[in-house]
Amino acid sequence: MLEKTTKMNMLYDFYAPLLTDKQKEYMELYYREDYSLGEIADLRSVSRQAIYDNIKRTENMLENYEARLRLYDKFVKKQQIYQQLQEKLHEVSPLSEDILQLLEKMKNVD
Repeated sequence: MLEKTTKMNMLYDFYAPLLTDKQKEYMELYYREDYSLGEIADLRSVSRQAIYDNIKRTENMLENYEARLRLYDKFVKKQQIYQQLQEKLHEVSPLSEDILQLLEKMKNVD
């Protein structure tokens, strides 16, 4: 479950602008704030089933966006390459502060 939660949070980070306000709210409460379906239903005065359906529909939307756009996949691959590059550079010689700063800048470029 933790792996699914982590992935959904990452997909949400990438694709939240494509969601409605209600979808964002339910996803944040469920995945980020760790509210149960019942707690969200009570908070919003709707049925537990309505919350469940909305979250499942939103999860499917996020997965479909990822299947088409691959933003999460590209991010993970970029992070892996960055880590490998950093390890190889450390093998060659100790890194200067300038190189470390440039690596950090490269890591944070979108």
